[in-house]
Amino acid sequence: MDVGRILFVVNAFIQFIADGTVLLVVAVAIYVLVTKIPNKEKYAAYSRILMAGLTAFLVAKLLATVYQPATERPFELLGVAPGAAFLDNPGFPSDHALFVTAIFLAVWFETRARVVAGILLILVIVVGIGRVAALVHTPLDVIGGVIAALIGSIWYFTAPRTRSTRVK
Repeated sequence: MDVGRILFVVNAFIQFIADGTVLLVVAVAIYVLVTKIPNKEKYAAYSRILMAGLTAFLVAKLLATVYQPATERPFELLGVAPGAAFLDNPGFPSDHALFVTAIFLAVWFETRARVVAGILLILVIVVGIGRVAALVHTPLDVIGGVIAALIGSIWYFTAPRTRSTRVK
């Protein structure tokens, strides 16, 4: 194998973990959130998920307005092509990290499905690593996205703690 092919494979892998893994997180979460929450509790659970997501998004936008550590992304600073999809903004906080973390938290808090939540947590970490490896974010950008999602998760503390809403 020549160096060009190796670089192609490595770049394709980085792009997959930076972008493609997000689709896997979404697919798993949709399945779990549709099938594991009892019908009579879906409206309240989905309302909390919506409010948590909106709150996290608002927090992220406020963070970006108040604090922007760099005006250029890592790939721009290095003068190379980006390794994954990105929005045309400075990049703090990472929308991808925010999104997958918010989904992980929704699955965890609304279903308590430990195995699935554990898998999603690993995928959240993979997405964060992929975004940094693709040179579209710094570690600080990814951490900022995670923090914004965690702040949004305060809505889950309003959920009733009944045995029927938890999956073993």
